[in-house]
Amino acid sequence: MVNINKIIHERARLLILTYLASSEKKAVSFNELQKELDFTSGNLSIQLRKLQAADYLAIKKTFRNNKPYTSVKITPLGSEALYRYVEEMETLIHSLKR
Repeated sequence: MVNINKIIHERARLLILTYLASSEKKAVSFNELQKELDFTSGNLSIQLRKLQAADYLAIKKTFRNNKPYTSVKITPLGSEALYRYVEEMETLIHSLKR
């Protein structure tokens, strides 16, 4: 039986985690995530909070040039959860192909 992680399985959160995990940068800005994933700022904020509550993301708020700056990075727990999620999906797909 495949145990699907419902936090990650939601499309927006899966896109966020995948983007962060595949980024060459240690952390990316809120604005970069919003632009690259084509989210509204409200939707992105909600999804980031849910991922942060699960300890899958670390969010840091600072100022750059006197403007608010938010950076986001995937945590080791988030990386492990994403890896397990991908394995579960591969198992599910493999069982359907039999």
